[in-house]
Amino acid sequence: MSDVPPKVVVVVPTYNERENLPVLVAQLEALRVPNLHVLVVDDNSPDGTGDIADKMVVESDNVHSVLHRTEKNGLGRAYVAGITQALAEGADIVVQMDADLSHPADVIPLMLKTLQDPQTAVVIGSRYVEGGSVASEWSGRRKALSAFANSYVDAILRLKVKDVTAGFKAWKAQTLRDIEVSTIQSDGYAFQVEMNYRTIKHGLKIVEVPINFEERAKGSSKMDFSVQVESALMPWKLRFGKH
Repeated sequence: MSDVPPKVVVVVPTYNERENLPVLVAQLEALRVPNLHVLVVDDNSPDGTGDIADKMVVESDNVHSVLHRTEKNGLGRAYVAGITQALAEGADIVVQMDADLSHPADVIPLMLKTLQDPQTAVVIGSRYVEGGSVASEWSGRRKALSAFANSYVDAILRLKVKDVTAGFKAWKAQTLRDIEVSTIQSDGYAFQVEMNYRTIKHGLKIVEVPINFEERAKGSSKMDFSVQVESALMPWKLRFGKH
């Protein structure tokens, strides 16, 4: 039996995150998780985030590779590209998290521990299970919209996931192969729902652990109208077999 700890690859998509990325990497390094690697997926950031990531490959013990994409075609496409590369590089576990510091890195050890259960396929850092919360800075309208989005998806797909739109997850590599992650169709945030849907349809178990979701530290949100439209339509496409 091998004593080598599982290879954990944290996939971090970036676009104009030059101020946040170094802070996130420092948080990940402070965890002291054995065999943890960071894969940055940069969409040709005009603020030089990609160059900063390249420098980190040289200077950091944990940032091992940067995937430079010339086309900015959505968060979903960036994650699919990054996760596919992580699997090709031999990842046993893939963690997906945003670069904007909204996801608490210190919850990763709990997510990894929870993932040790042989029956668990993916662990979600959830805002909507007991003990979880959204950013205190959020307006009442934003909180209502977020809650509505989860209720909307659940009403259509009945996935029974409290935070079905969450973007902070730890996946077993085999789960990602089982759901054929490279064939995910969604371009934007809707890919989160599509991946959960495929996981449930394969009879695999999703477990949620509570997180305190924070407002992004620097920069601005990248969700535009087309992303919102895709997010609204995707549950229906999944339900009626269009994906």
